[in-house]
Amino acid sequence: MLQFTISTPAEFSFDLCLDFLLRSPKEVLHSVSDKKVYKAITINDTFALLELSYLNKGIHVTVLNSEATLSDHAEIEEYVQQWFDLKTNLMPFYAMARKDKLLAALVDQYFGYRIVGQPDLFESLVWAVIGQQINLSFAYTLKQRFVEGFGRQVIFSDRIFYLFPTPTTVAELGDDDLLPLQFSKQKSKYVIEIAKAFTNESISKESIGKLSFESAKEKLMSIKGIGNWTANYALMKTFRYPNAFPLEDAGIHNAIKNLKRMKSKPTLDQVRRIFKKYKGWEAYATLYLWKSL
Repeated sequence: MLQFTISTPAEFSFDLCLDFLLRSPKEVLHSVSDKKVYKAITINDTFALLELSYLNKGIHVTVLNSEATLSDHAEIEEYVQQWFDLKTNLMPFYAMARKDKLLAALVDQYFGYRIVGQPDLFESLVWAVIGQQINLSFAYTLKQRFVEGFGRQVIFSDRIFYLFPTPTTVAELGDDDLLPLQFSKQKSKYVIEIAKAFTNESISKESIGKLSFESAKEKLMSIKGIGNWTANYALMKTFRYPNAFPLEDAGIHNAIKNLKRMKSKPTLDQVRRIFKKYKGWEAYATLYLWKSL
């Protein structure tokens, strides 16, 4: 059984990350029990079933299935580091935020909270599209139906774990497959178009990752169904661009309204002016504003 520990920065809270991972009982791509996270990931054409716990200031990784070997160690470690954003130095962000009226109390209250991301770009984009213009609870319902319907099942110790559907699988679907899940026609079309962009190699995580922030955003937005919010979400969650900023996000607007005790939501121009102070750290400012809700 493969086991190892990944050192974590001083500015890291495993408990706050668990809070995020527990936000919906309908989540099907991971589970949390007794402060341990269980997740199946694809590794070298097979899968690794991970058990993650926090031990001695590090994330302790146990690979439960025998298919994963010592040679998979580096790839699994990289996945976990990306998932919990362990490589980002938060000290400059905290130094800036502690001087800001909106963020100062939040960074003290939620010290060590990091962007729990989605290392799989296809999953990140599809999840963002699924969640468009609906509440979070229904978004998780759609995701559950989508993953259980078209994702790969991994059975271990009589438990079922799921892997997110692949672009190849989704590209072959049609409205007849997705509309019965309560996808709208528009969402069905967008999800399939995104899958086709991956299968015909119009985009890939590797190619997008080589681009500047603006070029990456422009490339993503060239695909039908990916607008500014979705592109910024993926650039924040998958690539960790610190300046990714979903300007139109209702959560940001509500957080600012609450914290500033405004009578109505701020305008887009007001949000832009506020975020000028956070230049270079827009993604983490967004995260902590979301957390305030």
